[in-house]
Amino acid sequence: MDILDGTDLDRSDPAGRAWVDRAVAAVEADAHRSADTHLLAYPLPPEWGVDLYLKDESTHPTGSLKHRLARSLFLYGLCSGQITEGTTVVEASSGSTAVSEAYFARMLGLPFVAVMPESTSEEKVALIEFHGGRCHFVAHPPDMYEEARRLAAECGGHYLDQFTYAERATDWRGNNNIAESIFEQMALERHPVPEWVVVGAGTGGTSATIGRYLRYRRFPTRLAVVDPENSAFLPGYAAGDPGWTTGISSRIEGIGRPRVEPSFVPTIVDRMIGVPDAASLAAMRHLADATGRRAGGSTGTNLWGAFTLVAEMLRAGVRGSVVTLLCDGGERYAHTYYADDWPAAHGLDLAPHAAVLRRFTETGEWPTAG
Repeated sequence: MDILDGTDLDRSDPAGRAWVDRAVAAVEADAHRSADTHLLAYPLPPEWGVDLYLKDESTHPTGSLKHRLARSLFLYGLCSGQITEGTTVVEASSGSTAVSEAYFARMLGLPFVAVMPESTSEEKVALIEFHGGRCHFVAHPPDMYEEARRLAAECGGHYLDQFTYAERATDWRGNNNIAESIFEQMALERHPVPEWVVVGAGTGGTSATIGRYLRYRRFPTRLAVVDPENSAFLPGYAAGDPGWTTGISSRIEGIGRPRVEPSFVPTIVDRMIGVPDAASLAAMRHLADATGRRAGGSTGTNLWGAFTLVAEMLRAGVRGSVVTLLCDGGERYAHTYYADDWPAAHGLDLAPHAAVLRRFTETGEWPTAG
């Protein structure tokens, strides 16, 4: 075709644009109705001179940190022209992201399909279905990416692909992202600028948002990423290999992946800490005993990493603060992490790690590597 022949391709769709306008307004209104999540002070001895805080993301309308991500992914899809009226939305998710995405899909009147491993907790499956989503299971966890892509193509839908788009769907410079929220809430504390922020890597989106925000605002705070057993993030980080895979599913839902996900940005991570799965569960239960709050396994992973850093600060005589995340509530894991037979069935002995936590609480001491 001659580009000078006067052809005029007008693909505007006023009716479709009007629906997208209403959809964006609905998602934004939901955010406006929601108060910010709480920043909880963890009870460390004040004479230590180190304060620990947990950003309680379980208070979102869908009960987890993934509510922020789901909102960002829907806005990204709507504003990129990929989600329109009637679009079937598909995601590959081990649970909490799909719960939150099902919530937003129902809000917009869109069909939603979550592709997930068969091992996903029954509580999360029930929550997805409660919000109107449909669960599609795969036997081998690494297969869920391609299966989600296939289902979306088959029905002419949109694959949200949290593992690729998490790091770009959220505005890391601000706009009420989690990093901005943390620093605003820390403003009146005795150590308002944390020494460390500790997070896990599921999609990599949260660590990317926080790491970029720290540099953008020129804070000296360092970012530590904790990683459970069988996850590819830590060995990939150590080897400098973004293509690292383990092919094994993590037992700590919400974090840890069998491959290094595209949204993980290693160049803004100051340190990675490997956490045994039994330690994650012991720390999760320790949190419940110390604060009365039951959280999921990923929060236990975060807390173990945070305690590691607090103990290092104590040894070095450094005063300051550490912030980590309470990612979701423990009610989602009543039949797994909080059931005494589940750790035993998976060969996890929590007792040695519980002893470490008790000693830390009493003395501030922590086992050193090697």
